Amino acid sequence: MPKLIVIGSSNTDMVVKTNRFPQPGETIVGGEFFLFPGGKGANQAVAAARLGGEVSFVARVGDDLFGQQARDGFIKEGIDVTHVTTDEDAASGTALITINSEGENSIVVAPGANATLLPNHLDRVDFTSADIVLAQLETPLETILAAARHAKGRFILNPAPATTLPAEVYNGLYAITPNETETKLLTGILPTDLSTCDLAAKTFQERGVQHVVITLGAKGCYYSGPEGTHQIAAGKVQPSDTTAAGDVFNGALAVALAESQPWYDALEFAVRAATISVTRMGAQPSAPFRKELS
Repeated sequence: MPKLIVIGSSNTDMVVKTNRFPQPGETIVGGEFFLFPGGKGANQAVAAARLGGEVSFVARVGDDLFGQQARDGFIKEGIDVTHVTTDEDAASGTALITINSEGENSIVVAPGANATLLPNHLDRVDFTSADIVLAQLETPLETILAAARHAKGRFILNPAPATTLPAEVYNGLYAITPNETETKLLTGILPTDLSTCDLAAKTFQERGVQHVVITLGAKGCYYSGPEGTHQIAAGKVQPSDTTAAGDVFNGALAVALAESQPWYDALEFAVRAATISVTRMGAQPSAPFRKELS
């Protein structure tokens, strides 16, 4: 089995479905309410585990019901929770999510214990055992920088939520996987077509990134790297909830690369997994299993 270390956040998602998003100062009546396990790190860990990865998750949770439920859920998914530690002073992370009739989402996150995942929590992690290390930006940046140094060349950064990054993040980075909004913030270029994707990718590569993957929502994804340039189209589906599509994509991509799949095949695999996920409600519950992609 491909071995992965995922470093990141664990949240509980509180979801309300509604026809449209409220305007500032407006109260509207929504529809169904759901409570789902979430958090970008946890979503990616679960997606990778369901798709055949042997996953070790590094995270922080609170000493509360949400934290215990999250840990139990990871164990049920077959994820190693040795490095999921508890902060006795902070609440577990939560996310308030509104989903409109088009399946689009609006999210506010309260980090809680995620904000206390620090570089010293990586000290006992055996990075030499991992084929791929995957991280996002819902935990402190100093911890992500430390993880990149530990990973030594097989580190994938999903730069979400979008934020500016120091130059040292890019230098020697194996792969970066921003979406369109994140690409615009990080490069100043909005990737609307092939030429703007090329320009954005060149910007990342000039900073030292080896492989650039730009996720394009319903349009699939774009790749630029040593294996050339590729565009992978997504299949047409009726979206129900796009909340964790990017997380499923990243988890799937990490598994495929850990299996030494060629980049084109790995990207196609990731797009198929993400396409399935948007047809289902919830973050972690939407992640498909390997047999669904065969």
